Parts: sequence; C-alpha cells; structure tokens
Amino acid sequence: MTAYEAELVVGRRETAADGVLALTLRHPLGEPLPAWEPGAHVDVVLGPGLERQYSLCGDPADRTRWRIAVLRETDGRGGSAHVHEEVRTGDKLRVRGPRNTFRLERAPRYRFVAGGIGITPILPMLAAAEEAGAEWSLLYGGRTRAGLAFTRELGRYGDRVTIVPEDESGLLDLAPVLDDLPADTLVYCCGPGPLLDAVEARCPAGRLRVERFRPKEAAVDAPAEAEAEAEFEVVLARSGRTVAVPPGVSVLDAVREAGVEVLYSCTEGTCGTCETEVVEGEPDHRDSVLTEEERAAGETMLVCVSRCRGRRLVLDL
Repeated sequence: MTAYEAELVVGRRETAADGVLALTLRHPLGEPLPAWEPGAHVDVVLGPGLERQYSLCGDPADRTRWRIAVLRETDGRGGSAHVHEEVRTGDKLRVRGPRNTFRLERAPRYRFVAGGIGITPILPMLAAAEEAGAEWSLLYGGRTRAGLAFTRELGRYGDRVTIVPEDESGLLDLAPVLDDLPADTLVYCCGPGPLLDAVEARCPAGRLRVERFRPKEAAVDAPAEAEAEAEFEVVLARSGRTVAVPPGVSVLDAVREAGVEVLYSCTEGTCGTCETEVVEGEPDHRDSVLTEEERAAGETMLVCVSRCRGRRLVLDL
C-alpha cells in the first residue's frame, strides 16, 4: 500500500522549549489529513538527501492539522538545523505517512518514561490513556527545566506527571516507577539511548515498549559484521526474480540496484518504513523497531539493516 504523501503548509511555528521548535502542518487546500494514533510518526523531506522522521504530538481527533516538534541538535546531521534556521510559516514541506511502530496497546495501567524530545510520541498517549480511564503516570526528565517541551500542557495532569530537570535533581530515579510493577501494567519509554537501555535493564520481559531515535549499538555494528558473512539470495515473491545480496550490502540496496522500488527512509533500522513481509526463510534481525516476539515470529523484517540466517529469503516484494 502506498503511503500518503503531500506538500503540507507550515501553519504555525512556535517555541516549545529552549532548542525545541513546534510546527503545525496543514493541507494547502484544507483537505483532511490521514487519521493517526498515538505513537505515529511522519517522514519530512527537507531537501535532497535530507529526510527525517518526527513523531506526531498533537490531537489525533483533529484531522485539519498535524503537529511535530524538532530538537535542534548541535552534533546532528543537519536536519534539525535546517528546520530551525530555514523553515518559516507559510513554507511547504513534503510529508509522508503517518506510520506507527510504537502503537499504544490497551492496558488498565501504564507507566510512561520520557527523556528530552522523547516526550513527543508520549504526549498523545497520555490523553488516550486518560480518555480510556486507565491508571497512569509519567516520569519526564531532561538536562534543564527550560529545555523540557510541552510542560504547560502537561500541567493539566497534576501530580501524575513528575518532571525532573537533571541540573536540579540529577538523573531520573527509575526504581519507584519500574520496581514491583502490577502484572497488568505496560511501560512506554522514548528518549536518548542510555535512558532506554536503563529502562530495558529494569523492566520485566514483555512489559516494555520503546521507540529509539537512533539505532541500538548492536544494530550500528551489524554492517561491519556483515562484511564477513556469506552472500545470500533474496527471491522477490511478486515477480519471481532472484537478487544476490553480497557481504556488506543491505537487502534494500541490492533490491533497489536490481530496479525494484522499496519504500524506505532512515536506512538505520529505526523508523520502520521498509518493514517487509517474509514469505520464507529466517531473517537476521538487526533493527531497533521490532519487539522480541516479532523477531521470534520472523514474519517481517527491516530490509535496510537486517540480513539472512541462511542462504535464501523469500520476501513479499
């Protein structure tokens, strides 16, 4: 299925925190935007070779606008600087999506943990949990109070939200939030890698849902490991064609080199855009998106980073 893609207009540009810019996007003709659920993100094309993923952090019930928030990263790859310096109200941005690899599952209780700009996918989850009548709490940390986005909106939830600026109170104390969790509780976490790693180490198996902005360390190392691996073949089920995937070359690149178009974006295994159905064979998963249960099932794989545990894969391409 082809993803929605359109030129959207920046209808509003406002500061959400120090270094965080919130943009409201609308269709230029007032057409309704596709529906989305908490946890969804969109791909924003900022220029040739400059495409980034941003979580939707507005109201899913409002089909007239989408809201994203962009943290200016001093050591980034140029996307956030472009948004902060070049994008103005009235400009048009090519946007594709929405796509959701961080969906809010139904549960009677939630524990939300956010670090920095990781509040963006969590924000609409809080409203959904509230509307569903679930019991929930949020632990939200960042380097400084001024750098924490959307704190005014969070204020309406009262003491269910705990805000911890690092320069005032130190790092987040995860023990009171994650220790002795009731069996019917799900934990949702988004933020920098060290926070996600700490939460993963403390959270009971099967209870945690995370979204990473950057790949896990193991996923980053995967291409280097792949260089020493044997070539394998990918059979494209829709056409019957067979494509060789040599060591050090991703499935995505090999298939595209053969002239087959595949929807993709981050090429790091973090956005989920290139998730592809596996018809036959065992994937060697190296992404930062799929859960352990999804990896064990082997029904899909992210072809931008994952490979094959064997000599042959059949994919729904």
